Amino acid sequence: MDVAMQTVSILGSTGSIGANTLDVIARQPERYRVFALTAHSRVDLLTAQCLQFRPRYAVMVSEPHARELQRALAEAGVPTQVLSGVQALEWVAAHEDVTTVMAAIVGAAGLASCIAAALAGKRLLLANKEALVVGGAFFMDAVKSGGATLLPIDSEHSAIFQSLPENPQTWPSVIDKIILTASGGPFRTRDPATLRQVTPQEACAHPNWVMGRKISVDSATMMNKALEVIEAKFLFGVAPQTVEVVIHPQSVIHSMVQFVDHSVVAQLGTPDMRGPIAYGLAWPSRHASGASAIDFSSLTALTFETFSHADHQRRFPGLQLAWEALDAVPGTTAVLNAANEVAVAAFLDERIRFDQIHAVNLETMARFVPTAPVSLADLLAIDQEARARAGATVAAMG
Repeated sequence: MDVAMQTVSILGSTGSIGANTLDVIARQPERYRVFALTAHSRVDLLTAQCLQFRPRYAVMVSEPHARELQRALAEAGVPTQVLSGVQALEWVAAHEDVTTVMAAIVGAAGLASCIAAALAGKRLLLANKEALVVGGAFFMDAVKSGGATLLPIDSEHSAIFQSLPENPQTWPSVIDKIILTASGGPFRTRDPATLRQVTPQEACAHPNWVMGRKISVDSATMMNKALEVIEAKFLFGVAPQTVEVVIHPQSVIHSMVQFVDHSVVAQLGTPDMRGPIAYGLAWPSRHASGASAIDFSSLTALTFETFSHADHQRRFPGLQLAWEALDAVPGTTAVLNAANEVAVAAFLDERIRFDQIHAVNLETMARFVPTAPVSLADLLAIDQEARARAGATVAAMG
């Protein structure tokens, strides 16, 4: 695929990943043209983005928001055509004029459009980890079937990808361990007994990264790392037990690969998502991202902590659910993801306590054993059933 000029659809352009993608694109106007921007409900921000980048299409999930956006763009004299609905997301992801799709819709809501892009053979920049957590082998089969180029954008998985040999066929024979690093979030040193008092504001105050509220809460519970373990298993074709997690508070080493000769290759960078975004856009070459360079004169130490410490096991009990879900019947990872989305939303709405997020996830996995999915419809049905059961658990807690 010619990367000299890419035509890009950004699914979820008003989120932090989408906004950072547009920042990188704006720095390389000779390389990228925006084809479509999509959002759920943030009309004002999507309007501003359309004014700056003049995409051919803009998509809002809801029809009322689409009408509002259409009025705003018409008043501004912007000729962007406004579409609405989930099918429109799939359409701009698979359109024949699109070369590259940034998949940055948070949650299972982004699964169908990711699959559409994969089946259409796009360069698919995957920032939506749920496509793999929910879709699993089904999603990877779609990538293979469509001949898509799948490039991970999560900082950890981008780091792993950058550390591995170029030929994926060699990976199983040379990888000893994949080591995902975790900052530990805002509660790495907090007394586990006090976590029941955590507020949404405290949980969203990440010490290193600027992220959306849902992802920030996942970082605070370490569920983001559980989802990344699942993602790594499917992305790199390794056994779940090959994937390990260590806490690295400085967030300078984004992840590592230990090879069979026990040498370790690590990828370093400042905690700025524009780095992995620019790498995904430019791959296999590189160009400027806007991220700051590491100032080694200011780095006093790079430290690591394992999860063998009892306090970490009490602070982050949800991490272990990754391996439990992968060892269970196919579809269980979709159950875990759906339950977590419901639980986090309930916590942010102050309907359950912070420590009850794990309880909702655990209860849902224990009570719902899915039938192995063989289609997208099966996956979506599992997702909906798990949400219903998690919602009932949340209601009972209230």
